[in-house]
Amino acid sequence: MPRTSRTSHSYRRPSLVIVGAGPRGTGVLERIAANAPELYAGAELDVHLVDPYPPGGGRIWRQAQSPLLWMNSEAQDVTMFTDETVDMAGPVRPGPTLHEWAAVDGRSFGDRRLLGAYLTWVYERAVAALPPGVRVHRHTRRALGVGGPREGRQQVWLEGRPRPLLADLVVLTLGHLDADLDDEQRELAAYARAHGLVHLPPDFTADSDLEALAPGEPVLVRGFGLAFVDLMVLLTEGRGGRYEEGGHGEPVYVPSGREPVLYVGSRRGVPYHSKIGYDWEGDRPPLPRFLGPAEVDALLARPGGPDFRRDVWPLVDKELGYAHYHRLFTAHPERTTGAWADFEQAYAAAGGPAEVAALVASSVPDPADRFDAAALDRPLDGVTYGSYDALQEELRAYVEDDLTRRHNPLRSQDHAVFLALLSVYGQLVRLGDIGPWWHGFFSYLASGPPGPRLRQMLALSRAGVLRFLGAGTTVEAADGVFRARSASVPGARVEARALVEARLPHPTVERTRDALLRGLHADGAAVTAEGLLAVDPADGRVLDRSGTPHPRRFALGPHTDARGSGAFTRPRTGGPAFRQNDATARAALAFLGALSCRTAA
Repeated sequence: MPRTSRTSHSYRRPSLVIVGAGPRGTGVLERIAANAPELYAGAELDVHLVDPYPPGGGRIWRQAQSPLLWMNSEAQDVTMFTDETVDMAGPVRPGPTLHEWAAVDGRSFGDRRLLGAYLTWVYERAVAALPPGVRVHRHTRRALGVGGPREGRQQVWLEGRPRPLLADLVVLTLGHLDADLDDEQRELAAYARAHGLVHLPPDFTADSDLEALAPGEPVLVRGFGLAFVDLMVLLTEGRGGRYEEGGHGEPVYVPSGREPVLYVGSRRGVPYHSKIGYDWEGDRPPLPRFLGPAEVDALLARPGGPDFRRDVWPLVDKELGYAHYHRLFTAHPERTTGAWADFEQAYAAAGGPAEVAALVASSVPDPADRFDAAALDRPLDGVTYGSYDALQEELRAYVEDDLTRRHNPLRSQDHAVFLALLSVYGQLVRLGDIGPWWHGFFSYLASGPPGPRLRQMLALSRAGVLRFLGAGTTVEAADGVFRARSASVPGARVEARALVEARLPHPTVERTRDALLRGLHADGAAVTAEGLLAVDPADGRVLDRSGTPHPRRFALGPHTDARGSGAFTRPRTGGPAFRQNDATARAALAFLGALSCRTAA
């Protein structure tokens, strides 16, 4: 790839620093390459990419991790390339999905090393697509801070370097960050140190030190999402256990003897719902219907901003229900009464939950065919069991029923709700920080584990290696041990000398261990009520506490209030992250292009 330079001592090449070389940083680089012919043709530019982890995969998707850890998306649902469904100003630059690039079954769940290889290739392709005058410089170090005047060059300080990188613009794509312990976690950690216990706080599971969890010993685990699935895999197959096929085709776990006994609970007390196990057929629900751009505009116009539960959730609930019933009436009309057109008209006119419930009760005879967001969110609320043994049987039946339903196309209204969740997520990105509940609800319904992982979970439960604690799980430290209780088995408790918090740290600016982000906050960057870095939704510029965008600093990703879904973008779904990447890249190139003209003159 040709690279040019100028010898005039008065000319200074503009420079851009991207901090974070994972999928988000790679996506911004791809959009810079796509937009440069229009906005930066013929000019020179230094792009500095800062990350201690390999470019493309970054920390989470690096290739140097256990081959037992899977992606959580089907290979056909992972793409790093835009298509015509993305609402953006820049050009579409199509490219292969993961399954096309790797020539694997589109319905397969590859391991993370495969995805890391794909992301590395995407990064290398983006670099190769840059114009000849653009040079990329990699820095395998941590960025420690950003300084500099609003109207002047920025200084990006790197670990182990006495002098900073000078940057005309800085883009922060930091990804998932480590965090200091909150008050509860500090107390538990201190108790563990004082009594010789094991306490593993929230962390990326692949980086946790699991050697301290002894074979055969009970381990309390809080968290039933994807971090728990990783923990389960590393402490079973990762310690030499294996699965064999049982007499009825279900997996049977054969222990190695090196496994601890995992007692897992959470607020819901159940694992995330299985991935849908069949392809969509027929017409899709016409989305958005009740939560689209016009509704989001109205929410944004509310004085003081919208309240999620009061203003936003009713629209979300109605949108999800609309998709559910559209599919039920159009694909499975034998399970409904009346015509879809009549139901749709009455559903749209219904003024509240009570009217909707009455309409549904008269139109959908089987309660199993009705959409109930509250029951989906908390399936164990109000349900109690006489013993932990009884809970094990009921929870296994619950997981088996979920697997059956999520792999049955006769229940395809669930798939329609999944499509509505994607639509809603794309709209809610514009609202910024709406609190953590929605993201948890979305992940629970739409971003659960592959079906085979839940079948393994059942096998581990039958083998006694995994025990369910139930809903409303709480943990206390007393009498030299950790004790877990749940609302599902009143009066019962489980004691252990080890506790694992199976979840990622919450990405708040106040508690992050990232010195750069803390420094930005100290320097005047605004933070939302939930602790996320506030950015301009138009292009990702960092906002100060007066709401003014910083002219030379941008941020994208889960540490900001413009975060998109944690999952990768599915092809032909509009890709809010792609839209954000494109807007940031175009704003950066326009700024740098004007700067290049001024410095050349």
